Amino acid sequence: MTNTMSNSIVAQLQQQHTITALVENHAGVLARVAGLFARRGYNIESLAVSVTDKPEISRMTIVVGGDHRVLEQITKQLNKLVEVIKVVDYTETAAVERELALIKVNAEPKDRSEIMQIVEIFRGRIIDMSDKTFIVEVTGSTDKLDKITHLLESYGIRELVRTGIIAMARGAKTASRSGRDSE
Repeated sequence: MTNTMSNSIVAQLQQQHTITALVENHAGVLARVAGLFARRGYNIESLAVSVTDKPEISRMTIVVGGDHRVLEQITKQLNKLVEVIKVVDYTETAAVERELALIKVNAEPKDRSEIMQIVEIFRGRIIDMSDKTFIVEVTGSTDKLDKITHLLESYGIRELVRTGIIAMARGAKTASRSGRDSE
């Protein structure tokens, strides 16, 4: 086997997995889920948590790297936690994944029109401005956010915050509150 082929196989095995867990919305649940990952040596690459349409349930979207065995182990361990209602793996599912970034970038008068063009190309918005900076809001895939961030770096990024990935299956399938898929 050539080195290029083995690198390709390793890259496929070590892919990122997006998991959603519906959990009871009360104190300590996030710490228990994060602790589960830490105890097993799994790194959470992205974590987004919010209340669902039912105030007693929260939705956690977790991105973790690893092979299929890692994903299977994580899913089994999450399902063992009493507060976890349902775990959904979006790795093999057609899903919409989005992330939000707020980027505070230097915006000298001579650079403003160029920055505004970049923001427009990426369908972002300038949501605040001062005499020296813009705050840019942009949503999209992780790749899209990486690209606009790279382009804005030449102007000087003063601050950057990203939400982490959120995901939802395409079509009628849902991560339902009852633990059963709705089709």
